[in-house]
Amino acid sequence: MILFANAKINIGLQVIAKRPDGYHELNSVLYPLPIYDIIELSEIGSAETILNMQGEHIPGNRVDNLCLRAFLLLKEDHDIPSVSIDLIKQIPIGAGLGGGSADASFVLKGLNALFHLNLTNEQLEGYAARLGADCPFFVANNPVFATGIGTDFKPLDLNLDAYHIAVIMPNIHISTVEAYSGVQPKMSEIKLEEAIRLPIQEWKFHIRNDFEDGIFERYPLLKEIKEALYQKGAVYASMSGSGAAIYGIFWKKTDLTELEKYGKIYHPTKL
Repeated sequence: MILFANAKINIGLQVIAKRPDGYHELNSVLYPLPIYDIIELSEIGSAETILNMQGEHIPGNRVDNLCLRAFLLLKEDHDIPSVSIDLIKQIPIGAGLGGGSADASFVLKGLNALFHLNLTNEQLEGYAARLGADCPFFVANNPVFATGIGTDFKPLDLNLDAYHIAVIMPNIHISTVEAYSGVQPKMSEIKLEEAIRLPIQEWKFHIRNDFEDGIFERYPLLKEIKEALYQKGAVYASMSGSGAAIYGIFWKKTDLTELEKYGKIYHPTKL
């Protein structure tokens, strides 16, 4: 079974409070982005489940990879055989695009289909939430207004197919811990759920990512990239998640060749 695990962008990200358990209360819009990791699942019987990885380097211990953790989580409750997980990593790491979370959720969905477990999306989201805050989004994989720690979803009627989204990924890796160290939680005067319904050309006046101030101060290049996207005609530009990817939404596909000095440029096609 071959799966195409897509990325996501955050349109607005408000960090409104820190919880007693150490997590943060957030408001954000999550929108699927057609940059893909490729995953192949193959049953291998009684042998131990294995993970083969190609493409972008994934730091950390292989046994902690979310794909393996997703398999083990389902195996706790279901008598599924071992599998081979072949991952071609194309979504950049440390980008705020949710690649690792997507991989985990697509493995859950793939195993559900491969072994006819008949789990509902609600059940899959429950498993996904145990793997990471972004993971449940990729089960239904539709635009949502996210609250709580980023796992409470409200469906959102948002379609950006008429626009072109470009993503620039510089050679900068930002950990979640680093990102949160530079943000001060606060209630926002802007209601994101209402602001997202404004005409897109008004978003830049009302919708912002609270991580940007601290991260742009530490990495001025990211602020420069955002400004460059606006100079090239973006109707809205922002850092996604906790960075470091910066995306621009354009009225139409735009030649960004001169911005290649900043990093790799992605021109995703439609999902």
